[in-house]
Amino acid sequence: MPATVFGAVFIALFVAHSVGDHWVQTSHQAQAKGLPGWPGRLADARHVLGLTLTKGITLAAAVLALHLHVTVLGLTAGLALDAVSHWWADRRTTLARLAELTGKTEFFSLGTGAHPAAPVTAQGTPAAHLGTGAYALDQSFHHLFLFIAALLIATV
Repeated sequence: MPATVFGAVFIALFVAHSVGDHWVQTSHQAQAKGLPGWPGRLADARHVLGLTLTKGITLAAAVLALHLHVTVLGLTAGLALDAVSHWWADRRTTLARLAELTGKTEFFSLGTGAHPAAPVTAQGTPAAHLGTGAYALDQSFHHLFLFIAALLIATV
C-alpha cells in the first residue's frame, strides 16, 4: 500500500536527514560548503555524499525490517532528487537568493547581526540564541524535498 510505504519512508528519511545533517557532516564541510568556487562545491558534495549514504542505510533498514515494497527506480529517483536539492540549498547563496525572491530576507537574517532586531546582551554584545532564520529556511526547504522524495520512492 503506497500510503504505508510513504509514511515509513518519510520517517526514515526525516530521521536520517537529521543525523546526516548534524552528526555525519564534519565541521569542515559545514564551514566550507558555502565558499565560492570549487572548494565550496567539493565540501558540499562530500557533505551530501555522507548524508545520502546515511539516508540509504536508514532506508535499507526500514525496507528490510518492514518488508516495504519499493523499486530501485523509485529509490534512485527519490535519493537523487533529495541529494541534488540538498546540494543546491547548502551552497548558501542559492537559498539566500530564494529568500530574497520570496520576500524572506529579513527572516533569513534573523538571529544574526544583520537583522534589525539582533539579540544583544545588556552590555550591547551579541547574545546567545537558538538558531537563525537562515537555518529554519534551510531545514524547511530540505523537509519539502524529503516529502517529494518519499512520494517518489513510494509511488515509482
